[in-house]
Amino acid sequence: MSTDRYQKGLDKLKELTVPTEHKPTGHMDIGEAYAEVAPDLQRIIVEFAFGDIYARPGLDNKQKVLTTISALVAQGTPQIGMHVVTGLNVGLTPDEIASCIVHLIPYVGFPRALTALKVAQEVFAEQGVKVESSAS
Repeated sequence: MSTDRYQKGLDKLKELTVPTEHKPTGHMDIGEAYAEVAPDLQRIIVEFAFGDIYARPGLDNKQKVLTTISALVAQGTPQIGMHVVTGLNVGLTPDEIASCIVHLIPYVGFPRALTALKVAQEVFAEQGVKVESSAS
C-alpha cells in the first residue's frame, strides 16, 4: 500500500512541477535536504501531502495551489515562493496570484501580505512573467 501512495504522490508532483533531468520533482523541495536527520521525511511528504492530500478529488490543481499559497501567506512561511512557482506551472496567472495575496490583507494583515507580494514579485522576475492588470 505504501508504495502505491508514494507513486501516486510522485505522479501528482509531476502534474504540479516541471521535472528536470537531475530533479524529477522540479523546483519542489520534498525534504531531500533533511535526509541525514529525517531519512523518512521525503517519503512522508510524497505519500501524505501529494499522494493523499493533493491527489484528492474536489478541487482542480489551480484551486489546490491557490489554497496552499493562501495558507502559507497566512502563516508567513518561506515556502511561499516554491508554491508561487507551482501556481505558475499549473496555469495560475501572476495576476491571480497577486490578487489572491492582496485579497488576504484584511485576514492576515499587511506585513504578511507585503512579504508574500515581495516573494511573488521575485518569483515573477525569475520566471520572466509580470502582472498585467492594474487595479483601480
